[in-house]
Amino acid sequence: MSLLDRVNSETRNIFNMFFDKEPLNYLEAASLYGVVGQGRLNIVILEIMYNHAQDAELKKLIKEAIESHTGSLIEESEAFLENSGAEVPSLQFQKRTLHRSPMEIPEDARASDREIALTLATLAKASQTALLGALHQSYQLDVALLYREMLDKGLDWDYRLLQLALDRGWLPHLAKITQH
Repeated sequence: MSLLDRVNSETRNIFNMFFDKEPLNYLEAASLYGVVGQGRLNIVILEIMYNHAQDAELKKLIKEAIESHTGSLIEESEAFLENSGAEVPSLQFQKRTLHRSPMEIPEDARASDREIALTLATLAKASQTALLGALHQSYQLDVALLYREMLDKGLDWDYRLLQLALDRGWLPHLAKITQH
């Protein structure tokens, strides 16, 4: 894409954000509603994984996922729903304290860092897939931009999780198929 194409694209985006203010359609509202509900549950899961994690870098990634990814996505999705007069999910969960230092959880009762990293990777993949599906159902530019921004941030986060898992040897070794 040339520089002129990018300028034109951004100009269209800005114009649409100011002047194309239709209410959410049912698919957009349903997607945002689902994002809020699932996001609130994901935060609970992330808080539990944070408290089970022993590795400081893993804890840092989980905290980022809670605050900068899931939490901000929930807040922005709730704002879209409220601004359109749509219902916001009432589903709430208990907030857990994030303990900085590793907790004294017996080894046979807590998830290992490897198990946590693999669970995070699966959760991230499911979240990315859901956001991509919601993006494809979006008509409102600002909703689509929210999803695109979160997808970009999520892919960056996924890469850092993968790099940490590689560095720590947490990824399973899968046998290669060989020709006989």
